[in-house]
Amino acid sequence: MVLKKHDLPGENDLVMCTITKVFSHGAFARLDEYQDRDGFIHISEVASTWIKNIRDFVKEGQKTVAKVLSVDPAKGHIDLSIRRVSDAQRKNKIQDWKRAQKSEKLLEIAAREVDKTLKQAYEEAGFAFEEKYGEIYAALEEMTISGKEVFKDLDISKEWEEPLLKVAKENIVLPTVDITGYLDLRCLLPNGADVIKEALIFAGDTGYGKGIKVDIRYIKSPRFSINVTAPEYKEAEEALKLCADTAIGHIKKLGGDGTFRRDQK
Repeated sequence: MVLKKHDLPGENDLVMCTITKVFSHGAFARLDEYQDRDGFIHISEVASTWIKNIRDFVKEGQKTVAKVLSVDPAKGHIDLSIRRVSDAQRKNKIQDWKRAQKSEKLLEIAAREVDKTLKQAYEEAGFAFEEKYGEIYAALEEMTISGKEVFKDLDISKEWEEPLLKVAKENIVLPTVDITGYLDLRCLLPNGADVIKEALIFAGDTGYGKGIKVDIRYIKSPRFSINVTAPEYKEAEEALKLCADTAIGHIKKLGGDGTFRRDQK
């Protein structure tokens, strides 16, 4: 059960559902993200193709993603559609649901550390994270990078900081991209080795942004490898180019020369 701040979903929202009852004219589904809420999927909203037997498409206990067509707050009636959910939307919603489930487990662990309930954890911290980051998991990911900066400008009691930082650092593994390039540095001056070393140190000390790691290693003269680890491919490419350009630019100023390539050839 993943708690939501609001009791009802909004029109056009995508929701995770569990089919509870199937009839010839449609099916009822429990909304997994909204406590004690059920919706109805008319047979015409089950699939885009002609349906001879509805049970060929939905069964009791089946998990699915549905789109909210309408909500009657007074009656608590919710109309749903499965056929209006695209494959991409279904895939993204399932991924978000899995992230939300993991977030809730980590939130519950942190709650035990401060002797609070899961409901209190949502009310005192979780919903604030969702408001700022869109989801709790994104806030936990950011904690592994920025630490306590995540709590800045949020109305969250300090008692939550250490428990949440702890569960984030112990359980969140950031998705990363690894790329490698190759740098040839030459300097024929008497102090050429020191010039090359200085250029590499200068490039290594350059700031590349949050979550980006740059590792420069010697292979054989005159070649060095640059390995970049970053959250996204574009960021990795930009950091790799910046590192190479910085090293080459610095060594040229000192009387040397350099070239960069993406492969070893």
